[in-house]
Amino acid sequence: MQIKDIINHLEDNKREKLGEVVRFGVVGVAAVLIQYGVYLLLVLFMNHNISMTLGYIISFIFNFIASTHYTFRVKANAKRGAGFALSHVINYFMQIAMLNVFIWLGISKQIAPIPMFGICVPVNFLLVRFFLKR
Repeated sequence: MQIKDIINHLEDNKREKLGEVVRFGVVGVAAVLIQYGVYLLLVLFMNHNISMTLGYIISFIFNFIASTHYTFRVKANAKRGAGFALSHVINYFMQIAMLNVFIWLGISKQIAPIPMFGICVPVNFLLVRFFLKR
């Protein structure tokens, strides 16, 4: 049995939720790569917290547009934008805290974002889904 066959046998609501997770993964990977790429470039010239913040802002803009139009397929409006921003404020502070913990533990500035993303990305999915879909 192929994956396509399994997906076709799912109920509509389960198929849609699976689609959201897959689309979130695509958008999430792109957003993380944007953020990490900007961070890696900037951390060569400035403080790691400032580098992460600037990478986060650029990634946030991409992520909001892609999340509303592609991942969750909802219309962008002020209410959803505010909820998305709130979820990302929480995520931003969690990322900065985790980044600094991993650096404090002795992980290099270039590598520390990797375990940080591993913790923060799943939490962010739940927060964003809550604010965009409710």
